[in-house]
Amino acid sequence: MGQYIHGHGPGAARAHAGRNVANSAGHLAGVLEPGMRVLDLGSASGALTRDLAAKVAPGEVVGVDLSPDAVRQAQEDPSRPPNLTYEVGDVYALAHRPGSFDLVHVHQVLHHLADPVAAIRALAPLARPGGWLSLREGDFGAAFWHPESTAWRAWQECYQLVARRGGTEVDAGRRLLAYLAEAGLAERAGISGSLWTYPGFESAGEVAASWAERLTERHFIDLAAELGVADEPSLVRTAEGLVEWSRAPGALFVMPHIEALVQM
Repeated sequence: MGQYIHGHGPGAARAHAGRNVANSAGHLAGVLEPGMRVLDLGSASGALTRDLAAKVAPGEVVGVDLSPDAVRQAQEDPSRPPNLTYEVGDVYALAHRPGSFDLVHVHQVLHHLADPVAAIRALAPLARPGGWLSLREGDFGAAFWHPESTAWRAWQECYQLVARRGGTEVDAGRRLLAYLAEAGLAERAGISGSLWTYPGFESAGEVAASWAERLTERHFIDLAAELGVADEPSLVRTAEGLVEWSRAPGALFVMPHIEALVQM
């Protein structure tokens, strides 16, 4: 299956809450239309999913997440519009008919999966002929920052090792076209790129605090220790270093993303 390395703590929740179509799905600007039926994989707290629902209303949006708690909270959110529902689902085996969606939207999901190509093969048929499969993945190894920071270097290496030893790949953005080629879809794919900049998406202080919290949550501490990547004291030092870095004048952090838009 894979592993969800980020957990569902406050740091991850705040980051997810800031996502919308403009900052996280701009490559869909020419695709989204009122009345579309959309499947959104990895909906988590539902912020991006709600914005998709607003863009395609009165069309239906179905958000899917592996976490029952995330789905329950998103479904009970009073801001959920009537054209949006959520369900718990396994990306490899969803209970939807082939061709039942105009758009299958997969945002930041593949880097949590042990077999991203199998997931693409399972999801692509859910889009109708002429419909769309949208994939977007960040690339931790391509992230950059200023001023130079040993804490960010440690963060980068730690997440890469935790993912790889657990059977997943956080440098998924650079591999996206290769995944599509293996799935037999590369020739249909339009490829683009975009950036999350801090400040911009959020402040430099917020991105540093978010990752500092994620590094020191029990979920990640135990995972890093189990996989032999880092112990709790070293993760705490890295977290403190991220926060200290954010106080530097002109502090900037950038996370690159690659997007693929495949017409079926």
